[in-house]
Amino acid sequence: MASSFGSSYSGLKCRDGIFYAGSNTHDLKKWPAQSIPIGHQGRRKCRVGVSVVRSQGADVAELQASSSGPLLVPRQRYCEATHMTIRRKTRTVNIGGVTIGSEHPIRVQTMTTTDTCDVQATVEQVMRIADKGADLVRITVQGKREADACFDIKNTLVQKGYSIPLVADIHFAPSVALRVAECFDKIRINPGNFADRRAKFETLEYTEDDYQKELEHIENVFSPLVEKCKKYGRAMRIGTNHGSLSDRIMSYYGDSPRGMVESAFEFARICRKMDYHNFLFSMKASNPVVMVQAYRLLVAEMNVVGWDYPLHLGVTEAGEGEDGRMKSAIGIGALLQDGLGDTIRVSLTEEPEYEIDPCTRLAKLGMEASRLQRGVEPFEEKHRHYFDFQRRTGELPSQKEGEEVDYRGVLHRDGSVLMSVTLQQLKNPELLYKSLATKLIVGMPFKDLATVDTILLRELPPVEDKSARLAIKRLIDVSIGVLTPLSEQLTKPLPNAMVLVTLDEFSSGAHKLLPAGTRLAITLRGDEPYEELAILKNSDAIMLLLDLPRTDKKVSRVHASRRLFEYLQENQLNFPVIHHLQYPSGTERDDLVISAGSEAGALLVDGLGDGIFLEAPDHDFEFLRTTAFGMLQGCRMRNTKTEYVSCPSCGRTLFDLQEISAEIREKTSHLPGVSIAIMGCIVNGPGEMADADFGYVGGAPGKIDLYVGKTVVKRAIAMEQATDALIQLIKDHGRWVDPPKEEEVLCIGLIRSQR
Repeated sequence: MASSFGSSYSGLKCRDGIFYAGSNTHDLKKWPAQSIPIGHQGRRKCRVGVSVVRSQGADVAELQASSSGPLLVPRQRYCEATHMTIRRKTRTVNIGGVTIGSEHPIRVQTMTTTDTCDVQATVEQVMRIADKGADLVRITVQGKREADACFDIKNTLVQKGYSIPLVADIHFAPSVALRVAECFDKIRINPGNFADRRAKFETLEYTEDDYQKELEHIENVFSPLVEKCKKYGRAMRIGTNHGSLSDRIMSYYGDSPRGMVESAFEFARICRKMDYHNFLFSMKASNPVVMVQAYRLLVAEMNVVGWDYPLHLGVTEAGEGEDGRMKSAIGIGALLQDGLGDTIRVSLTEEPEYEIDPCTRLAKLGMEASRLQRGVEPFEEKHRHYFDFQRRTGELPSQKEGEEVDYRGVLHRDGSVLMSVTLQQLKNPELLYKSLATKLIVGMPFKDLATVDTILLRELPPVEDKSARLAIKRLIDVSIGVLTPLSEQLTKPLPNAMVLVTLDEFSSGAHKLLPAGTRLAITLRGDEPYEELAILKNSDAIMLLLDLPRTDKKVSRVHASRRLFEYLQENQLNFPVIHHLQYPSGTERDDLVISAGSEAGALLVDGLGDGIFLEAPDHDFEFLRTTAFGMLQGCRMRNTKTEYVSCPSCGRTLFDLQEISAEIREKTSHLPGVSIAIMGCIVNGPGEMADADFGYVGGAPGKIDLYVGKTVVKRAIAMEQATDALIQLIKDHGRWVDPPKEEEVLCIGLIRSQR
C-alpha cells in the first residue's frame, strides 16, 4: 500500500522501498529508496519506515539508511576525494582586495573585543591584529552609534596606513547592516536572527502557506542589503550559528546540522535570485562534532545544486588555552584534512591577536596537506558516517581463564589514554603514580577518573631491579596495562606484561617464542597492502596501535587510518584501535596540539578510534597526558573534567570575559561531567548552551542572567554575586562536589611518621 508524503511534495509516494512521483500509476517517475530527490520542504516521514531530507533543486542525491533509526542520511559527495587531501574548488570572493577561495591561500582572521564606539581603542586593536599577520578583522556593530563609529574607524586606519579589510558583525539589525555596508568591506549576517525574532525555543506549527510567507518576509528584509552590497562591491558571509537558529527553522528541521544548512540556504537563494555571488558560508558550533557534520552537509548540498561558494571555518565559543586550541584543531583541522576551508578563525577567550598564531598554524597545515595531496591509494569507503556520529567501538579485553591479573581495565570504554614511561621515572614510584593521575592511599596507586589506562615501557628494568619491578607490579595489580616490545620481553621477561609486536613480527611468527596466552598488541601504519593486513584475521590482539611515521610526507595519517578502519569493518574485525602519534625533538607545544587535534581528532569525530597515545621527548608528561584527555573530551568521548563553552568576547560583551572566565574556572574546574557556558551577551547564549548544563550570561551592564540548559532561571544578578550564585545553582541541582583537599597527602605523611 502506498503512503503519501503529503502536500509538501505532491504525489511523492513510497511503495516496496521505491519512491514514486506522478499524477497516476501510468505516469510515475521512480527513485530507488537509496536515491531520492531533495527539496526544500523539510522532512516528511513515510509510514514504511523511511524519511526524506530535501532541499531546493531537482538534483538526485544518494541516501543511506541511518544506523540510529529510519532517517535517511545523504551519501552524496562532501569533498573532492575521501582517500587524499584535494582542496575543494570554489569561486573567488573579493573582500576589500583580499581574495578568498581555492585559488588563494587560506586566509586567517579574528575579531575585536573593544567597545566599537571607542574608536581609538578599536583602531589600536585592529593595528595590533594586522601587525600579527591577520588578513581581515571583524568588528561587532550592534546599533546606529556603532555604525557611525565604523566610518571613523575605517578613516583613521587608512590615515595610519592600514588597509586591512574590515568586516561588520550583524545580529538583529538589518538597518545597521545597510548603514555600515557603506564603509566596511564585508557584512556578516546571522540567518538565525537577521529577519526572524529572537528564538524562544518554542515549537511552531506551519502550513505550507505560512512557511512561504515567512520566506517572503525574509526576502523583503534581506534584499535591500543585497542591493547595497552589490552597489558598493561589498562581500558577505552568511554565517549560521548552531546556537542561534530561529524557532521557525528548529520547528521544521530540528536543532541540527540540517537546520543550520537550510537556514543559510534561505538567504543564499535570495542572493542568487538577485545575481549576487560575492559571498561565502560558515556553519559554526561550539561542539566540534556538530560543526564538522554541518560543514560536510553544507558542501554536500552545494554539490547537489552546483554551488561553489567558499567556506569560513570556525568552532565558536571554543574557550581558552590548550582546550580552546584543541577544540578548534579538531573541528577546523578535520575539515582541512578533507580539503575544505578557505578562511579560518580560532575563537579563543583571549586577546584577539593571540588567535592569529593557532590560525596560521592551521592554515599552514591545510595548505601543505592539499599542496602535497597527501593520501593513500583509492579505496572504497562504505562504513564511515559523514553526517551523523556513529562510533565504531572496539571490543574491550575480556578475562581469560587462568589469567593471574585482570586485563579488563587496560582500556576504557569511552576512550583510552596510553603513555610512555622511562626507567628514570620508575626510580621514584610515588611521583610516577601521581603523574599517571592515580589516587594514592598510603603510597599505593589506585585508578581515578583521569588515570592513564596503559603505559609503554620501551625498556624493561633488569630482572634484578626489584624496586622498579615492584613499582610496575603495583600498576598491573590495579588494572593499568603495561606494554613492552617483543625484544624486551624475550630478554627480560616481565610477568603479566602485554607485548607490542610489529605487523612484520606477528606475520613471521616471532611472537610464538613467548609463553602461550601472552597478550599481544600490534603496531602498524594503516596503509599496508591488504595481503599483509589479512594476517590480522588470525590474531586475538588486545589492541592495535596506528603509528604512521611523521617522516612520511606523502602518506596521510587520516586517510591511511580511514583505509584501515574500512578494512577492519568490512572484515568484522573488532580490535580496539589506538591513535599513536610520535613527535620528534623540537616540536613546539602549539604545533603538537594543532597537529594532534587535526589528525587524530579528524578520525575521532567520525567515531574511528578507541584512544590516544602521544609521545614527544621535549614535552613534560603532564602536558601530554592532559592533551590526550582533552582531545577525547573535545571529541565528545571521555569526560574527565569540567567542560566550558566560553565565547571569545566582542564589542557586545557586557563584562570582562577573560577575568570572569578565569574566576569561574578556578572555582568549578573540579566538576567532571558538568558543562558550564560563559557568554558575554545573549546573541548566542541560550542556543550555544544547548550543550551546557548551566549558563552565565551577560544580560545588561553589570548584571548576569543564570541558565539551566536553555532556560533562564535567575535574572539581573549583580556581577559581584553572580559566580557564587552560579555555584549555588549547581548545588541546587545536585551536581556539586567539594574540591579535593590535601588531606590525603597529609594522611600519608602522618602514617609514615607513626611507623
